[in-house]
Amino acid sequence: MSPDIIPARSKAEWPSLRSATSLYYDIKASYRFNRQRKGRKMKIYLFRHGETDWNKERRLQGQSDIPLNDYGRALAEETAAALSGISFDKAFCSPLRRAAETAEIIAGKSSHSLFPIADERLMEIHFGQYEGHTFDDMKQKDPSHPLHNFFCRPDCYIPPAGAESIQETCSRAQSFLRERILPLEGLCDNVLLVAHGAFNRCMLSVVGNIPLKRFWQISLPNCAASILSLEGGCFTVLEESRVYCQNSVNGTP
Repeated sequence: MSPDIIPARSKAEWPSLRSATSLYYDIKASYRFNRQRKGRKMKIYLFRHGETDWNKERRLQGQSDIPLNDYGRALAEETAAALSGISFDKAFCSPLRRAAETAEIIAGKSSHSLFPIADERLMEIHFGQYEGHTFDDMKQKDPSHPLHNFFCRPDCYIPPAGAESIQETCSRAQSFLRERILPLEGLCDNVLLVAHGAFNRCMLSVVGNIPLKRFWQISLPNCAASILSLEGGCFTVLEESRVYCQNSVNGTP
């Protein structure tokens, strides 16, 4: 089973790129018109995908399409079992295989099975030519490496040619929330999203006004969930990271 893919808009159509703080205030303003909508608080379960071999080898995955390994599938199955009492009304995922398969496993064990909808805006941040490289070298051995600041000073990160900035990824997250999630308020109680480590931190930065200096202080192991709420047109971070399996891995780079 493979999810339907909703194409991403071109970068020219995304909101202009600003800091995560500015995006936070934009998203609050955009949702203010919806405050009068009635209904219960909607919960959004934003999961990171299960483990891959590149996670295990500490390699940058970015938008490279790396599948889950056996342990990653086991994590997803264990997580799905723990969530079996939750009825998801909608499910969205990144089209990359590791996220799509995780979404299929979790959505398939919901109290009523769902068919996840893939949206390219949920893809991981793009690292260009550095995808597949081990990040220990970038983080520790070579401060002049173009991706060193991504791990050590994310608020100062300038992407190399062909790569994507944190602000661009935050802009994708903002666009997705505005266009795909906001209209579901009053129609859904629980929504499942499955994406990626850096992308999920970007979404948390947008919704929670979390400064980029804290980007890597949020531990998001494979199959960890960040739980958001939507009420009266306003998004709130309820939990930054919740793990539903016993032996979590790869929480931080």
